[in-house]
Amino acid sequence: MLYCVPMAAIPKDAGAVILLTDPDDPKVFWVKRNPKLQFMGGYHAFPGGQLDKSDSEISVEGCEGEQAWMRACAVRELFEETGVLLARGADRLSSSELSSLRSSTEDASQFNAALVEHDLVIDASFLEAAGRWVTPPFAPRRFDTWFFLSWLPNGQDARVVKGELAEGEWIRPAEAYDRWKRGEIIMAPPTLHIIKTLALHSNNIDGLAKALSAVPEAGRGLVIRIELRPGIFMFPLKTPTLPPATHTNCYIVGGEEIIVIDPASPYEEEQKRLDGFLEDLAEEGRRVREIFLTHHHYDHVAGANYLRDRLGVGVAAHRLTAERLSGSVQIDRVVDDDELIEIKGDPGWRLRVLHTPGHTRGHICFYEEITGAILTGDLVVGVGTVVIDPPEGDMLQYFDSLRRLLALPKLSSLFPAHGPAIGFAEPKINEYIVHRTMRENKILDAVRSGCATTSEIVAAAYTDVAPAMHGLAERSTMAHLDKLLAEGRVSRNGSRFGAT
Repeated sequence: MLYCVPMAAIPKDAGAVILLTDPDDPKVFWVKRNPKLQFMGGYHAFPGGQLDKSDSEISVEGCEGEQAWMRACAVRELFEETGVLLARGADRLSSSELSSLRSSTEDASQFNAALVEHDLVIDASFLEAAGRWVTPPFAPRRFDTWFFLSWLPNGQDARVVKGELAEGEWIRPAEAYDRWKRGEIIMAPPTLHIIKTLALHSNNIDGLAKALSAVPEAGRGLVIRIELRPGIFMFPLKTPTLPPATHTNCYIVGGEEIIVIDPASPYEEEQKRLDGFLEDLAEEGRRVREIFLTHHHYDHVAGANYLRDRLGVGVAAHRLTAERLSGSVQIDRVVDDDELIEIKGDPGWRLRVLHTPGHTRGHICFYEEITGAILTGDLVVGVGTVVIDPPEGDMLQYFDSLRRLLALPKLSSLFPAHGPAIGFAEPKINEYIVHRTMRENKILDAVRSGCATTSEIVAAAYTDVAPAMHGLAERSTMAHLDKLLAEGRVSRNGSRFGAT
């Protein structure tokens, strides 16, 4: 398999509003993104969105330049998503007038025209700067997001229109934080930081914006600490992986004792970054107990020997992975399907090893039984597609492994080896099954129509894929044909295939 180092996506400017109400008992308005969205589906976040080029035409009293543009963007997006209009003069409008205005301002130009028509003014003092966060380089879509703190204007309320957003609600920050600790929701690092900070300051709202901006990440610093669940950290490492991925996610799980899953990078600089993060965790009283590998691919195991030698701990993997890595990576212990890795602490972690072949023969996932999260390795990914390349890859086993995940008693989120975490497990797994079944049906139709060689079948079944990718598509086609052969739905004579 060939590897290369693709470039990270360029961040796009965006604005978001941390909208509060009731100073005596502060509540924040947050939204849940539609689970079907490809980017951050199922995540809880704050209302906001991407900068529109016409936002620069909107007048903002009290500031200019990008400070004005980003406030205009944040106000416009908040109005579009919640119906709350942070503008001087909005109190003259009735609820029905605000609703009508909301439905008629589909873009920044229309929004600007509506502001002028109704003599409404965006006042910079309505929005207090509360940090600026940049999505880490591993993500397929990246944003440079300006966060603003604001209070709900008198006479208005926030309501979402279902579509891109699944729901919205007012919630006490401490309650929101407790829901995250129980594993009920998923948040990106900026949202988690903001919720935690609001919870800590709920009895003292003075200086909130300053507290929200206090960490380096809120000043466009690199986001290092990505805690998806209490004690489950994602640490993306730059690796020579397959595009569009640029990184492989190493996971660190536990409390006083922690395990490390897929120390992936061969690059000294990245290995040192992981060292630094583990040292930070050690200062919190956490020590590494063991290292685990999801499978044998180089972009998952390249840092295993280095970390094993540095920490003096063992490396564990499935027997078939250990066989593939013999002579290259030292495997100290073989793990079996259904093995339970129990890690004590607060709240405690129960990782069930699931042998999930398909991508590779020895592939394993880790099912966290308490919260229903699954560390999926390369069975399901957050960016790109999973390569099934025979003979190591097996499409029949891959389908079985996906269905095994669906049969688990509790499903919440997926934590993949590439790309961001996936907020809702079941819709994403079903999406994989539907997509692969669709492709398989196209391949079967191509065979039934008389296409006999893999190149002929690819040309007929992959009309939606660029010709430059047909080499990879041919390997996937071979995996589907092997499955269809095993099921007796096609026949083979040498290099030619036929319908049965």
